[in-house]
Amino acid sequence: MAMPPPTPEPLPRDDRDTGVKGLKVPLNPTPLSAPQEQQVREIYYSNVRSYCVEELKAFAECTQNRTFSMAWACRDAKMAMNACMLKYQGPDEMDKAREQWFRLAGERKKAKEEKERKAAEAMKKHREYWGAEEIERKIREMEKRRGGK
Repeated sequence: MAMPPPTPEPLPRDDRDTGVKGLKVPLNPTPLSAPQEQQVREIYYSNVRSYCVEELKAFAECTQNRTFSMAWACRDAKMAMNACMLKYQGPDEMDKAREQWFRLAGERKKAKEEKERKAAEAMKKHREYWGAEEIERKIREMEKRRGGK
């Protein structure tokens, strides 16, 4: 007797809202475009650096007013900084950054809409200032006169 093939289970989704109606944070690794992946990496690196602020400050202070001597004078600070960064780098932190990117999707969409609204408003003011509607009306009238002859 042959057993029927197992039915695939639906992909799990998170119930956390992203701020966009109907868009939830996916639990599976969603393929993103290259610019979106770059944004996720920026969040990832920012998060990792935020965990190691003290080590980064110590290394930066050590490198002040040094040139070639920085390589051996600041070796311990550099090793401590790298060890801290390596401790927090990994797939778990990348997943957190990806979740954070999805949570910020609503804010990015609202910011984009606000920017577009301001640009449209600025264009309208620009056209009013220069009398674009009046100029366009006169051009249409001139074209009608030429076409009527």
